[in-house]
Amino acid sequence: MVSTAPYGAWQSPIDAELAASHGGRPNFVGTVGDEVWWVAPRPREEGRFALVRRRADGEERAVLPAPWNVRNRVFEYGGCPWAAVPRETGGPLVVFTHFTDQRLYAYEPDAPGGGGPRPLTPLSPVGGGRRWADPVLLPERGEVWCVLEEFTGEGPSDVRRVPVAVPLDGSAAEDRGAVRELAPDTHRFVTGPRLSPDGRRVAWIAWDHPRMPWEGTELRTAEVTGDGRFSGARTVLGGPAEAVAQVEWAPDGSLLAATDRSGWWNLHRVDPDTGELTALCRREEEFAGPLWVPGLRWFAPLPHGLIAVVHGRGAAVLGILDPATGEVVDAAGPWTEWAATLAVSGTRAVGVAASPRGAYEVVELDACTGRARAIGARHVDRVDAAYYPEPRIRVFTGPGGREIHAHVHPPHNPDFTGPADELPPYVVWAHGGPTARVPLVLDLEIAYFTSRGIGVVEVNYGGSTGYGREYRERLRGRWGVVDVEDCAAVAEALAAEGTADRARLAIRGGSAGGWTAACSLTATGLYACATILYPVLDLLTWARGGTHDFESRYPDSLIGPVEDADRYRERSPLARADRVSTPFLLLQGLADPICPPAQSERFLEAIAGHGVPHAYLTFEGEGHGFRRADTMVRALQAELSLYARTFGVTAPGVPALELVK
Repeated sequence: MVSTAPYGAWQSPIDAELAASHGGRPNFVGTVGDEVWWVAPRPREEGRFALVRRRADGEERAVLPAPWNVRNRVFEYGGCPWAAVPRETGGPLVVFTHFTDQRLYAYEPDAPGGGGPRPLTPLSPVGGGRRWADPVLLPERGEVWCVLEEFTGEGPSDVRRVPVAVPLDGSAAEDRGAVRELAPDTHRFVTGPRLSPDGRRVAWIAWDHPRMPWEGTELRTAEVTGDGRFSGARTVLGGPAEAVAQVEWAPDGSLLAATDRSGWWNLHRVDPDTGELTALCRREEEFAGPLWVPGLRWFAPLPHGLIAVVHGRGAAVLGILDPATGEVVDAAGPWTEWAATLAVSGTRAVGVAASPRGAYEVVELDACTGRARAIGARHVDRVDAAYYPEPRIRVFTGPGGREIHAHVHPPHNPDFTGPADELPPYVVWAHGGPTARVPLVLDLEIAYFTSRGIGVVEVNYGGSTGYGREYRERLRGRWGVVDVEDCAAVAEALAAEGTADRARLAIRGGSAGGWTAACSLTATGLYACATILYPVLDLLTWARGGTHDFESRYPDSLIGPVEDADRYRERSPLARADRVSTPFLLLQGLADPICPPAQSERFLEAIAGHGVPHAYLTFEGEGHGFRRADTMVRALQAELSLYARTFGVTAPGVPALELVK
């Protein structure tokens, strides 16, 4: 029987513990012989990332026990942390980075005697020293090639990055001098090198400040000398206004790259000497995305000439591209969103995919038969799927008639309905990045709210990826303006059409989304409250050495030259804290190197004495983005309590959040 109860007060089987255990997704998938391996989050194991292998018989098991944490801090967000190769005897050889000490290790999981991982690189100070990512394992050379990020001083910008070769015999474990640099550090940022099938050439991507990798990068190629060094390095594609997102060698020795010179990331064949391009599938779709970390993979060439591609406009799906005809055949199945991680083996393409009714799982596509099936990390409904949201894709109209893409998740619970004379509250979710996109997939954090009668709308505001370069460049010079306007326009539209209660609108965001949420509180009186997670709040300090090197020049394009200090101050929530009058919840990891807690503390000092109800929760050991189950549980419960208190309802079974003024 369906009961009538106020929106926000519905009872739900989706509790915070269930939502927290559902956090994260498989990533950095790869094939090792007949096996498929990937990195999997473990929120209940102190937030570690486990390396998982799926054997040919379907058995899944962790390659390494806790507390081994297969993750690194290159670019602070962490690049691909592992590589492995099969061997005729003794089982596979794997190299990986361990988060705790940032060293590179080698391990033989099937070796007799059960020996543990052995370090390949020197120990260095946690949080600094040296980091390694995007490895390519070359046992025939006795080396692993990867990116080295090496700090040379105390400041976040005292750092160099260079492609290197690390010996597999362990001789560099105590000797940095045994690490061989493959090319001069002529660029600020590099991805891992990709070796041609004949071993004679190499390709990688590089760029420099002030550009971000979605603004302008260079495709670099070189010859590999007899002693394994790079010779004659040159740029063959890209530049300040062209972003090359990925490069791979095809089995026939040709070079493939995704570049956005047309305004869309399309796939091309590249002459490695001249840079001459041949478009393989010219469409107003994205065949790549923003290169936030080294090791992302939107396409992977198959042995017989076909190419597995993740592509789309907005939602990204898996297809098989025939470069001879430009035709793409998409994988059938329930999956509507594929992540930027692909691997191939024979005729198989393996990726990570999800849908609005199922979380991310590892999926295999047979390019010959067209059959796709989930093979790992399979989605399991922990509760009746009737409690999941029923989202709708919407396109709203913003200022000046511009399009705004969004996902609307109305309140939904088979056991409850709201009063006939009441409209539901809604929370606007602003994604991080801001050069990113929120996918339309099952998210139990959203279900945690919608199943209690609180609607959620996810906004892919101007600046988001997936809709071409023009759409993502709407934010150029206007961060804190366009994103705020677009979120407000969507909220206003939902209220105007009678979908949402105008008096009970909230906004929520983390990282760059936290900036948008905080800016919204200072720029508009639209929202009744806000949840702000690990945000950017003091932009001038952040841009002048208050964050990590990778994003330290990001504001150049988002705001303008840092020399324009007045614009930075005026745009920052910190400088406009006196305009905040609505309640908010501020959540901060105390080990966050990207948005340090000092910013949150200065913001709280600025509102002190203004009588604004708020709560500030901090979490020891958490960085940028929460990974531990207990942290996520506490954060979700506090957020729900804020909404219940602000919207005037009682949330059953949720600890009350204490607000101070």
